[in-house]
Amino acid sequence: MNYDELLAPAAKAMRPSGIRKFFDLAADMPHCISLGVGEPDFKTPWSVRDAGIRSLELGRTKYTANAGLKDLRKEICTYLQRRFELHYQEKNVLVTVGGSEAIDLAIRALVQPGDEVIIPEPCFVCYEPITQLTGGVPVHIATRAEDQFRLTADQLRAAITPKTKLLIFPYPNNPTGAVMSAAEVEEIAAVLRETNVLVLSDEIYSELTYGLDRHVSIASLPGMAERTIVVNGFSKSYAMTGWRLGYAVGPAPLIKVMTKIHQSCIMSAPTTSQYAAITALRQCDDQIEMMRDEYNRRRRYVVKALNEMGLTCFEPRGAFYVFPSIQISGLTSSEFCEQLLREKEVAIIPGSAFGASGEGYARISYAYSVDHLQTAMKRIREFLKEHGWI
Repeated sequence: MNYDELLAPAAKAMRPSGIRKFFDLAADMPHCISLGVGEPDFKTPWSVRDAGIRSLELGRTKYTANAGLKDLRKEICTYLQRRFELHYQEKNVLVTVGGSEAIDLAIRALVQPGDEVIIPEPCFVCYEPITQLTGGVPVHIATRAEDQFRLTADQLRAAITPKTKLLIFPYPNNPTGAVMSAAEVEEIAAVLRETNVLVLSDEIYSELTYGLDRHVSIASLPGMAERTIVVNGFSKSYAMTGWRLGYAVGPAPLIKVMTKIHQSCIMSAPTTSQYAAITALRQCDDQIEMMRDEYNRRRRYVVKALNEMGLTCFEPRGAFYVFPSIQISGLTSSEFCEQLLREKEVAIIPGSAFGASGEGYARISYAYSVDHLQTAMKRIREFLKEHGWI
């Protein structure tokens, strides 16, 4: 059989993840220091693990409602109001298999062939391929280092056309660590209020911001909840990556259609994870603070170390990534990262993996121990010195 002819063209055209490529290469190097994967190095809080164990002991192993446990959806509403001044009811909540499924469902529910989806870059790797699988047209906006990789109102206004259906709003940002201030978010909202454009606000890193100002959700601004789907989850804030649990909140008519797709493809999110997540939302604010404080300590160390060795980077205010320029080397992002991996066994991710505007940069995660980070910084400095770049 000719499988090349049988496969859908959009599926064949999907690029493999540039993140996983370096993760796989590093896995074959026993002494490699990997700073590539965006995964907390903390264990899931014990109270959350215990709640999962307890749910199994009680035999809670059946399907839940498609949209998720009612108690969990209620706790999500309480949490969002308490932490981010977002006001939703249970009918506005869909529990998903990680934030990634929520993103997929939102795009599939909204985007028709020919619809344009505005995607600020650099960005998480899944937005473009999911858009293309639906027949949508990705419209990339290259954010700039001089703007600290924030989307500006002027950039957005210039990108909107009569075909624009959706803006993906990925802040706090992976890979750059950029955040948007309340005033900057309001400027974006002011542009959107004049249009019929919807917003997919990916807020998976909403709890991981550093500084005096907390994350402001675009859905909390006047007139924006009715046009916004907020995606969030438990992986980053609660160190629950392997539990695969996220959620989407938004206007009930949109959530209802997303739930129908979810019902057909997934049925329901993992039951054990849902019971554990209820405990996370009720009991683990202090654990979030502890992890954030530790990330902040690592963030300051890595930013200072990189700038001192000439890999200049702005100070990221969110997530757990830095995005230094590697342009002093004269290499492409991929060449730099491959050579660093080969010569010094340090794995970081080329900025180009996150879109064309990431060329000339690399993503480094500081979701690792300080000892791990110090060893990596030492090796990177040696790598630069040996090639005469510092």
